[in-house]
Amino acid sequence: MKRKAFLAGALAAGMAIGSPLGAQQRIPQQVLVILAHPDDEVFIAPALADAAADGATVTVVYATRGDAGPGVSDFAKGPALAAAREQEARCASEALGLAEPVFLDYGDGTLTTQAQDAGSGESALESELRTLIAQYRPMTIVTWGPAGGYGHADHRIVSALVTEIVQQMDLAEGAPQLLYPGIPDGTLPPVPEMQRWATTSPELLTLEAPYDSDELAMAGRAVQCHVTQFDAQTRTQMIPLFDQSIWQGAVHFRPAFGRSSP
Repeated sequence: MKRKAFLAGALAAGMAIGSPLGAQQRIPQQVLVILAHPDDEVFIAPALADAAADGATVTVVYATRGDAGPGVSDFAKGPALAAAREQEARCASEALGLAEPVFLDYGDGTLTTQAQDAGSGESALESELRTLIAQYRPMTIVTWGPAGGYGHADHRIVSALVTEIVQQMDLAEGAPQLLYPGIPDGTLPPVPEMQRWATTSPELLTLEAPYDSDELAMAGRAVQCHVTQFDAQTRTQMIPLFDQSIWQGAVHFRPAFGRSSP
């Protein structure tokens, strides 16, 4: 199956899915990456660096500031940890050449309670995401796939809410392309901690983001920002490991609705 370059060619030129009117209403080269926690961007870091290098404005939106995940740090759960992880995320965006990140500041580990508000059909998180998407009018949105990477509940809720919002948008008005990153079957490295990560049939991963050595190095610098989450050895080894096993020269994506830009 022939693969397309992610945010290169047609996408980087600002072509939208749908009618010519939709193409005029989208903001060319605007990309939103909607994730749950600081450090979630590591999984697709070279692709984000590549998109930014191609001239896209890439903004990462974090639903939480990671206040419940001390990782390898001595932080207790709470505001001080959240502040540290926010700075780490800002450091990572800068390392990748991205725009200033956005933090929605919902509680880490609490997003499942945001699936629906008791008084209405839409949660506060969903409403806020809907407003952000309308504000940024992106050409492309990237978020976790249905598996949430490795089944993380926060990841899955973010995926579900973003997918629900985009699938309600009118193609004729230039609905953004929604992409899920994926790990091709058979490429998981032999690391025990990664064996619970979900993989995807390569036939579904029809979009890819090739990266060069400079963008790979930028990803390595971004990982170094996350000192609360990964020890020094892991921070050094992670990107080379992903490069050699999962990515192999390109980060892989699939269109959420089985279609991609022409």
